[in-house]
Amino acid sequence: MASWLMKTEPDVCSFDDIWKAPKRTTGWDGVRNYQARNFMRDQMQVGDEVFIYHSNAEPPGIAGIAQVASSAYPDPTQFDPTDPHYDPDSSRESPRWMQVDVKAVKKLPRFVPLDALRANPKLAGMRLLQRGNRLSITPVTAAEWRAILAMGGV
Repeated sequence: MASWLMKTEPDVCSFDDIWKAPKRTTGWDGVRNYQARNFMRDQMQVGDEVFIYHSNAEPPGIAGIAQVASSAYPDPTQFDPTDPHYDPDSSRESPRWMQVDVKAVKKLPRFVPLDALRANPKLAGMRLLQRGNRLSITPVTAAEWRAILAMGGV
């Protein structure tokens, strides 16, 4: 089983929104970065654990734990000309963009802000914290996962 961090803007889809969704599950659509897409398409497996990270928030940080609830499948927003994620170069026969479903599992007892993540020496190599990293999906090592759980009160 692998571990991941998935970024979302809370005004678009917060951890609480996922928690309130039917079956606490939602499609992780709108990813338009090839490396993040490849993580979903090629590496994510049903049951993988996920930290839900609120970006473009004050403060940004990790709000909860989810799990991958489906294998990757074509993101339907790429085909909808009225959607901001529409891609006119993608076709149903050869879709460019994928998504997975994620299911909310547990809200962290303590929100883990970005500043606290940066201050923890155990997380010095965490991909999220590397200069220039803007990926919406990144792998998390087992040691990083344990450190963040402790910071979040789990």
